[in-house]
Amino acid sequence: MSSVKSTVNLPGGFSKPFWVANIMELFERLAYYGQATILSLFLRNQLKFSEAEAGSLSSIFGGLIYMLPIFAGAIADKIGFKKAFSFAFFVLAIGYFLIGASGIPAFSGFYNSLGLYTSLTIVFIFTAIGGSFIKPSVLGTVAFTTDSSNKSAGYAIYYWLVNIGAAIGPFIAFFVRDIFGLSFVYIVSAVSCALMFVTTLLLFDEPQVKSDSNGKSIKTLLIDLFSVLLNVKFMSLLLIYSLYWILFWQIFIVIPFYVDDFISHTAPTELLISIGAWTIIVFQIPVNKLTKHLKTTTAIIIGFALAAACWLLAYLALPVFSQSYINLFGYNIHMGLIIIGLGIFIFSIGEQIQAPRFYEYIADIAPRGQEALFQGYAFLPIAIAWGFGGSLGGWFYGIFVKQANNPSALFSVMLGIGILALVLISVFAKLTNSKKPE
Repeated sequence: MSSVKSTVNLPGGFSKPFWVANIMELFERLAYYGQATILSLFLRNQLKFSEAEAGSLSSIFGGLIYMLPIFAGAIADKIGFKKAFSFAFFVLAIGYFLIGASGIPAFSGFYNSLGLYTSLTIVFIFTAIGGSFIKPSVLGTVAFTTDSSNKSAGYAIYYWLVNIGAAIGPFIAFFVRDIFGLSFVYIVSAVSCALMFVTTLLLFDEPQVKSDSNGKSIKTLLIDLFSVLLNVKFMSLLLIYSLYWILFWQIFIVIPFYVDDFISHTAPTELLISIGAWTIIVFQIPVNKLTKHLKTTTAIIIGFALAAACWLLAYLALPVFSQSYINLFGYNIHMGLIIIGLGIFIFSIGEQIQAPRFYEYIADIAPRGQEALFQGYAFLPIAIAWGFGGSLGGWFYGIFVKQANNPSALFSVMLGIGILALVLISVFAKLTNSKKPE
């Protein structure tokens, strides 16, 4: 990678590339989570797909946008982060616009020749290819621009800014949906990414440290890519993590269906889901300080335990309070919304304990010149969770929850997955006896 022209450090002792990359990630997450909170309802309620079809399309998009970073990270290592960012934001801006346009009558003819499902599949794949370059490039930049004295703080700041975007995006989506309609949430996401494309061109500089991958051939990069699969300990951790992220993504995939079908069609689902991001914004820095001395596996186990507790609360409390309301500030609010919101809060406390430490751990074990490659692999569990969780969640919800009128089935299955994940990660910790990397 090329050297930057200036080495002036900005607030917190971090360099300009660090801050620019993280601010761009904030806006990319604003775009992503703004549309993610309404994706299920957009596909089912506006485009008239079934729950299974909506889940399948969600799986294609979500699975690829988190699977492809494994390959995109290797490419970003070679071509440089500025080119990777530029490509990513350019493609995302076009892709989000095309997704939103599918629900706007003026553009409906564009999708008729191949059929709406096939056309959207192509658009989702196209958009995911662009989006896959973002996270390995941001995390690679953080890895290059931090050292042992500020690495933990750097990843905490990254995760904090990510969640600012994840919190603001749903709020914008809520008001845009209410005023203009679901389709225009995607137009806002497209505009956000277009602005970040311009920002990349004008403000982002390559990190000063050079990457050894620039001189590598494509063949060598592919060997590096597949050699990671032979790291049994790392791959086992990623597979166990996929269960955790299945629990997480069901908040976006099936909870909107549950709220719409069993609580209220007019409930502010976007705001409900954004509780997780707001929790991380408020508590991330103090939680990081309180837990920074925990071993990596200990922090992860706590996060998994709280994830299971989220679904345990829903399983026990939602049937009891299914017809109850509480008066808050003069408004009658369904107790189901309170319980779900509290569950998301609990899940998010666990997430912020384990997630930054997970990325820090990967940065420490990544060989020099393969920082973005290993950070790309860090998203394999999320890809598995989206890829299988979307289709599985939509299919399961449509048949065993909605048609059977049995909402408890949803929470019992999620609780079972949470307990399984907790047991496996505990066994992993005991067998590997992992310690926090120095």
